[in-house]
Amino acid sequence: MFLNTLTPKFYVALTGTSSLISGLILIFEWWYFRKYGTSFIEQVSVSHLRPLLGGVDSNSPSSSNASNGEADSSRQSVSECKVWRNPLNLFRGAEYNRYTWVTGREPLTYYDMNLSAQDHQTFFTCDSDHLRPADAIMQKAWRERNPQARISAAHEALELEDCATAYILLAEEEATTIMEAERLFKQALKAGEGCYRRTQQLQHHGTQYEAQHRRDTNVLVYIKRRLAMCSRKLGRTREAVKMMRDLCVFQLMKEFPLLSMFNIHENLLESLLELQNYADVQAVLAKYDDISLPKSATICYTAALLKARAVSDKFSPEAASRRGLSTAEMNAVEAIHRAVEFNPHVPKYLLEMKSLILPPEHILKRGDSEAIAYAFFHLQHWKRVEGALNLLHCTWEGTFRMIPYPLEKGHLFYPYPICTETADRELLPTVFHEVSVYPKKELPFFILFTAGLCSFTAMLALLTHQFPELMGVFAKAFLSTLFAPLNFIMEKVESILPSSLWHQLTRI
Repeated sequence: MFLNTLTPKFYVALTGTSSLISGLILIFEWWYFRKYGTSFIEQVSVSHLRPLLGGVDSNSPSSSNASNGEADSSRQSVSECKVWRNPLNLFRGAEYNRYTWVTGREPLTYYDMNLSAQDHQTFFTCDSDHLRPADAIMQKAWRERNPQARISAAHEALELEDCATAYILLAEEEATTIMEAERLFKQALKAGEGCYRRTQQLQHHGTQYEAQHRRDTNVLVYIKRRLAMCSRKLGRTREAVKMMRDLCVFQLMKEFPLLSMFNIHENLLESLLELQNYADVQAVLAKYDDISLPKSATICYTAALLKARAVSDKFSPEAASRRGLSTAEMNAVEAIHRAVEFNPHVPKYLLEMKSLILPPEHILKRGDSEAIAYAFFHLQHWKRVEGALNLLHCTWEGTFRMIPYPLEKGHLFYPYPICTETADRELLPTVFHEVSVYPKKELPFFILFTAGLCSFTAMLALLTHQFPELMGVFAKAFLSTLFAPLNFIMEKVESILPSSLWHQLTRI
């Protein structure tokens, strides 16, 4: 009788009010999530209702994470999208060009090669190049966009004199094998050492000689580093390690700022891992994994690999869930979380969830380009350590539940740059590679539920306004169906209980 007296206006008002209230809740929830990174309803239920029901209060870890995020936000601002030269970049003639010949694809983007051209002009030229005819020719060669024009200019410079930079260009771009590139680099080393000794004696005679000596120092370091990489590629790893150690000592002795751009210690770490000399790897990490030095995927993931190596062979997720994590396992998991927070793209390549491509000549730290460059050379080292990839697979996704949200906050490092995707698309060939992006946190359940409720009630209000009689029939049918089980139970109770007893209960 009550339902029959209700008018369609009542249903419109009811559903409209419900839609309005749920919409206001949705707006508040979304605003709270954007500002504080969590659902208000979820936070209230976890913080206040769970302790009343006997649950564990999990507010303290989140508050510590928030304090860490606030501390990180007050750190010195770091250049977000600084592009670095890849310490393990391949040889254009012997490796990149061979890939092009076989597949018909260009592994390097124009942006990447343009950055390399700028690097070469910075490393191998100076203002006094016009005093030496061969260097004047090479100064123009480094600016040439056409590879054949650069190679022709290098041959022209060698006809005048033994020019170290001309040998470098031919070793990088004309040599089709690593052995041929090594032969050219040895010739470059002989010429470069002669120029270095001459300018070393004259470096204090004026700014012009000082610039020449700085250029000759960069040339010499570049040649020795590439010779060490040739030895590493040709299987003479111990010889490569010795050359890289000497370069690291030379780099620490010199104070030229450009030497820090080579990051020779990352080449040294990769070679030591190939020799499975983990004690020396730890010693190198202790020197370079310092809070004042810029981090890299090589530093963070190598540290995680060493700590995982201590426990990975006996690690079992089932056993760990029953007994809890030991101290060594906790250290390994924390190291993995630290590495994943620095560069979240690496695990997909290490776990072979995403296919690798040739690494670019430049990388963006914490970006997909750095992840490709790291995994391309270090995947074999992770596979060599028994159980390391299994431990990574079991733990790496938990990092994203620990990082404070929104993404503008950091936990162990400065906030993740939002411009990495744009820069990676410039560095990587997107024609045949899908750029990896930072994993996004899923929206809380209550925001999705409120959005659904708001949409559903708004649709009911609209339908009731347009078709009042039909919606009234549907409402009566729905309510009768909803109360059908209750009516059935009431009928059964009336048939079982005596009528006098039932009469007394109804009076009560």
